Amino acid sequence: MTSSTPKPSFAVVQPCPCGSGERDARCCLPILRGEPATTAEALMRSRYTAYVRHDERHLLASWHPSTRPDAVEMGAERWLGLDVVDVVAGGPDDDEGVVAFEARVDELGQVATVRERSRFTRHRGRWVYVDAEPGSAPGRHQAS
Repeated sequence: MTSSTPKPSFAVVQPCPCGSGERDARCCLPILRGEPATTAEALMRSRYTAYVRHDERHLLASWHPSTRPDAVEMGAERWLGLDVVDVVAGGPDDDEGVVAFEARVDELGQVATVRERSRFTRHRGRWVYVDAEPGSAPGRHQAS
């Protein structure tokens, strides 16, 4: 017997990789598909999920044009978890925000922690990543 109701895709019923505790379909998946993030933290979490999934398109699209690189280097790393440690502004009524996080990554058997205070702003009405605050160099891996 065939059902006319399609089964949800794997990603829809799975927990979101960003660690929010929400299902992927209610968390980062809509943002990865192009819906605007409502907060700077939501955008940061979607960017982490994009790193997990090697989604360069979302990473570049969510980067401010003034600081966006030509490409994002994706390696063989395996992302192990994300902890948001501080959020300053970046809410639905704000134009700027900062999100501090720690992300654990396994790079060829070596586990490291990426620590960053990310700056976000609105560009054409949408949250975008600008850069890392000075002193929290992006991509700087520290052995755990």
